[in-house]
Amino acid sequence: MSVPDYMQCAEDHQTVLVVVQPVGIVPEDQFFKIYKRIASVSQVSIRDSQRLLYIRYRHHYLPENNEWGDFQTHRKVVGLIAITTCNSAKEWPQTAERFHGQKEVYSSTLYDSRLLVFGLQGEIAEQQRTDVAFYPSFEDCSDVEKRVEDFVESIFIVLESKRLDRATDKSGDKIPLLCVPFEKKDFVGLDTDSRHYKKRCQGRMRKHVGDLCLQAGMLQDALVHYHMAVELLRGVNDFLWLGAALEGLCSASVIFHYPGGTAGKTIGRKPSISQAADAGKRHRPGDHGALTANGISADTSTEIGRAKNCLSPEDIIEKYKEAISYYGKYKNAGVIELEACVKAVRVLAIQKRAREASEFLQNAVYINLGQLSEEEKIQRYSILSELYELIGFHRKSAFFKRVAAMQCVAPTIPEPGWRACYKLLLETLPGYSLSLDPKDFSKGTHRGWAAVQMRLLHELVYASRRMGNPGLSVRHLSFLLQTMLDFLSDQEKKEVTQSLENYTSKCPGGMEVITLPDGLKLPPVPFTKLPIATVKVKFQLIGLGKARINMYYIISLSLFLFPDFQWVQGDVCEVQLMVYNPMPYELRVENMGLLTSGVEFESLPAALSLPAESGLYPVTLVGVPRTAGNITVNGYHTSVFGVTSDCLLESLPNVKTSGCLVEVIPSLPRLQLSTSLPRSAHTPQSKEELSSSVSVQLFNGETQQLTITLENIGSEDIESLELTSKIVNTKEKVFGEFLSWDLEDAVSHLPLKPGQAVTLTVCIKVKLDFSGQENLLQDLNDDGISVTGLPISSPLRQVLKPRPETKSVGGESGKAEYSHTKILEAVLNFKYSGGTGKVEGYYRELSLGVHVDVEPSVFFTRVSTLPATSTRQCHLLLDIFNPTEHELTVSAKNNQDLVLHASECQRSVFFLCTFRKFCIIPKNV
Repeated sequence: MSVPDYMQCAEDHQTVLVVVQPVGIVPEDQFFKIYKRIASVSQVSIRDSQRLLYIRYRHHYLPENNEWGDFQTHRKVVGLIAITTCNSAKEWPQTAERFHGQKEVYSSTLYDSRLLVFGLQGEIAEQQRTDVAFYPSFEDCSDVEKRVEDFVESIFIVLESKRLDRATDKSGDKIPLLCVPFEKKDFVGLDTDSRHYKKRCQGRMRKHVGDLCLQAGMLQDALVHYHMAVELLRGVNDFLWLGAALEGLCSASVIFHYPGGTAGKTIGRKPSISQAADAGKRHRPGDHGALTANGISADTSTEIGRAKNCLSPEDIIEKYKEAISYYGKYKNAGVIELEACVKAVRVLAIQKRAREASEFLQNAVYINLGQLSEEEKIQRYSILSELYELIGFHRKSAFFKRVAAMQCVAPTIPEPGWRACYKLLLETLPGYSLSLDPKDFSKGTHRGWAAVQMRLLHELVYASRRMGNPGLSVRHLSFLLQTMLDFLSDQEKKEVTQSLENYTSKCPGGMEVITLPDGLKLPPVPFTKLPIATVKVKFQLIGLGKARINMYYIISLSLFLFPDFQWVQGDVCEVQLMVYNPMPYELRVENMGLLTSGVEFESLPAALSLPAESGLYPVTLVGVPRTAGNITVNGYHTSVFGVTSDCLLESLPNVKTSGCLVEVIPSLPRLQLSTSLPRSAHTPQSKEELSSSVSVQLFNGETQQLTITLENIGSEDIESLELTSKIVNTKEKVFGEFLSWDLEDAVSHLPLKPGQAVTLTVCIKVKLDFSGQENLLQDLNDDGISVTGLPISSPLRQVLKPRPETKSVGGESGKAEYSHTKILEAVLNFKYSGGTGKVEGYYRELSLGVHVDVEPSVFFTRVSTLPATSTRQCHLLLDIFNPTEHELTVSAKNNQDLVLHASECQRSVFFLCTFRKFCIIPKNV
């Protein structure tokens, strides 16, 4: 026997073997349809008896295996059911002849046979025959199961008669010697009259009767016969048959302890063990069930208790070990040894003794079965994988499944089975903690051995390519690159990406789900690591509202739940994220854009090139919402190495949201601002987001005109315009209006059409108090200028950073430098609206920052008075100093103008009436 039955289990020892085969030409689908119905009759309750007969069906069985039927009777083909088609009476003789020839193959062991004929009608079909059943078609055969049950009962009758004949054999010492095929030549010339030979014959026959009792449903009788056989065979060192007797004892004990079976089949066994035992005690009169001529007790079912005959669960395994050790002594018993290992493993799996089961399997791996075909090797490794899976050794199971896969494409096979190889490789994935869903690799730490997983993924890529399916190769390579990126060396990264680009040049990768022929679905693999996006993705939104509106809001993923961010219909909206390239070479990212849902949105894709192992790199993704409503930003899409990826926010690490909900309000106009003054590097510190800022340098009292041009760059008319100002960040007292304007002329141009512009003049006038500049007076003293007298002082002192042209005070290098410049800052805020957004109360704000550096224009260093001719009048004496670098003229009412050169100080006398207002206005600065 060279071909093992890997599906064998201990309870198969109580079954009878029936072969179901086609005769002639029978459609395969129709044959297996009838075969399935026949196989459904797996156990039959015998009439007038409480016993059950179990049947094992096979549609293919080697005749050479049948030769081992005396060694173990469950290997003997005792029944044959042939299925054939016959369309006319002319074909019937030939069909009958074929059936007869089929029976001849198993004639030495066959108890009974049946022929099921489909398609034949007429006189022949109307004949009543027990061995032939005629059906008009494969659909019209309702009583197939009933005929099979009758057939099984006829097998039982023959089985029972043989059991009785063997058990009541009166031939004395002339018991035939049962042999296995390879033993027959060894017994030629032996002394058949020796005591040793007779005990061998008795022991083998006792074991054979035990097999028949087990098949006939007499469990207790079988146990007794097996025990007796073990004693007899052990005494004559008949190790092969001793092993068979021990295995039979184990099988009977397994049936007793595990009535549900050990093979994991869904079909349950109806009788309980007690029923089977009781059935074994109901014998017909005269059925002694023993070899009385050899001095063995006849009534075995009652003289020994059930508990004594049956092995304990622990003893079952020990006896299996002993039996297997005996089988191992015979080179030709490799199949028997292997099957016994498989049966023991199934029992140990029920007992949850995985470690001991693995020892049996390890032994099975090294059993030499001679020259096996490639198909037989594949089957062997596959069964070993299933058995390791059964006992919970998942990685070991995956190993043998992978070996079976590689065997499918062995060099010795003329036509390698790449599809079978691919299918088996897929089945190994769970054993290596590997799935084909990238979401399983974004949760927690990596599970499994990355090196083995990468090897397996490479094999899947190669197998799918040899299958002629480049789409599968692209999907598996994408999965490898996405999930194993952290474990790839720089050289491996380069090789994988080059292979991926080669595949995608023929079959671009996408986000569709790939469905395999067996129904397995391969989910898409988005490249969320190429490039890697940081957790703090920023969205740059044009924020608007009915209460207060800024030009820009910057929000992060942590703020996604905030509902007060808005976009404007028709405006270009921005989302900013930070990415970096983990690859050791430049990474080209194409077609990068936003993924949204909700209102209609036009994404404007971008392309970028990231240097090797770059740091954080800002990327701005833009798009235009075309309608008003709600829009959800779900993520972004890219195209890398020819693979299109949809990267959802929920798939990014540490992101707990699936999207950002943004309100898109109706369209509004947009203003662009330009000024006559240069842009400023100084930005006023204000809560408003400034679109621009200007700066100017003025002397105290000087006036400057600021011309502002407002252009409508949007698509809606500007229908309303308001302007306000606010001074920020100053403690100085401002005299008069700092900023003034007339908005009537600009408003008269409304509505302002798209593309049109309007100008507005803002007057900047600075009047500050520069009195109390003690620092300056000290500077003048240091320079040799007399400033004695009564200085005008102020408790306020201000030390500022000097302008570059400010001279250093004092000659010592360690002396501080002082600036006498004061700063005024203000914000001009334009509020405007129009279009459908204005109807719903929305508007925009545009802010302009104004930065003014104010320098003093004149100082009074000494003040005194002299009496005049009238008590109501006096003379005011002022020492006037020009701190500027320009010439200036000082004028007073009813007095002559005083001209002061740069850094010049002069005394001037002014006549005035007491308690009258006094005003000095610098001119020609």
